[in-house]
Amino acid sequence: MQIDFIFDAVCPWCYIGKRRLEQMLAKRDGLGPTINWRPFLLNPELPAAGIDRNAYLTGKFGSESRIGRIYGAIADVGLSVEIGFNFETIRHTPNTIDAHRLVRLAAQEGKAEAAVEALFEGYFVEGLNIGEIDVLATIATRLGLDGSAVTGHLESDEGIAEIYDANAHAHRLGINGVPSYVFNENMVISGAQEENVLARMLDAAMAEGEF
Repeated sequence: MQIDFIFDAVCPWCYIGKRRLEQMLAKRDGLGPTINWRPFLLNPELPAAGIDRNAYLTGKFGSESRIGRIYGAIADVGLSVEIGFNFETIRHTPNTIDAHRLVRLAAQEGKAEAAVEALFEGYFVEGLNIGEIDVLATIATRLGLDGSAVTGHLESDEGIAEIYDANAHAHRLGINGVPSYVFNENMVISGAQEENVLARMLDAAMAEGEF
């Protein structure tokens, strides 16, 4: 069983979706699927340095009251899956290409999932600017990776084209929002689905694979 989890590191629903997937799989002891962490760029037009978060949210959602309602509701859902969103600490909306490149680099050491979790926690709980190379290098060091090597990688152009290619591939699959899940490369569902929905998709993919 292969599950592609398609996400962006600045998407709170992706953090929730990751938790729900983990909770569902925890009830399928012994299944042991291969999970691939695939990049999606929610804001590919952002400058490399990112932008002020307040300006970004105002441009996207309008009034502060609406922003408060939206993120208050997300925070409530987060608590249901043991995520303590700390939105008020976030000052910056980053370009996430380098964050995705870190995940790809971590995957070479078998630490892709740990990198995804660290990015989510760093951004949504600690308020870190995960668009900055030094921040990403610090996260990498926490994961046991070579921070200097990560810095050198991110300061180069290596891997950038692959992120854009993966993003384009997701769109070719008809994916226009995240999180999205692809089961065994042919069954796709989008949105931070409840555990029972993910379980049904998993069962359907497993049944199809038997033929």
